[in-house]
Amino acid sequence: MDKFDEAIIAQLRVNARESISNIAQSVSLSRSAVSERIKKLEQNGIIRGYQVLLSESQKEGVSVYFEIQHKCARCSDVVHVFKAIPEVITCSGITGDMDLLVYVQADSMRRIHEIREHLDAQIDIVKIKTHVVMSEWIDNHCR
Repeated sequence: MDKFDEAIIAQLRVNARESISNIAQSVSLSRSAVSERIKKLEQNGIIRGYQVLLSESQKEGVSVYFEIQHKCARCSDVVHVFKAIPEVITCSGITGDMDLLVYVQADSMRRIHEIREHLDAQIDIVKIKTHVVMSEWIDNHCR
């Protein structure tokens, strides 16, 4: 990747639907050069896709964060529990009293409850705190 690829990616991060002409003008390349670079970035897996991100108020379902404390020697020893739950979006190791922060999006509060009960039944999980997402004001997720 060179400075042109980085500039193209920066433009697409701001607006993934930006026209090739506008990107070309912004990065001082021809439209065909920009098109070819984007195609190569996609083929090489650098650009993995494009997505629509809805505000929380437009989504169906429920989003929660679970703070997880476990008794395993390593977080990687318990991550398999979360990989088996399709509604888990992210699972991150964190500092502090808790060990993991797990973001879950489910169709209903009932499903969140089922997931929570499943986690409660895991012998390696010691403590769970659940935080329901009420509103979302900033999401720079695309970065």
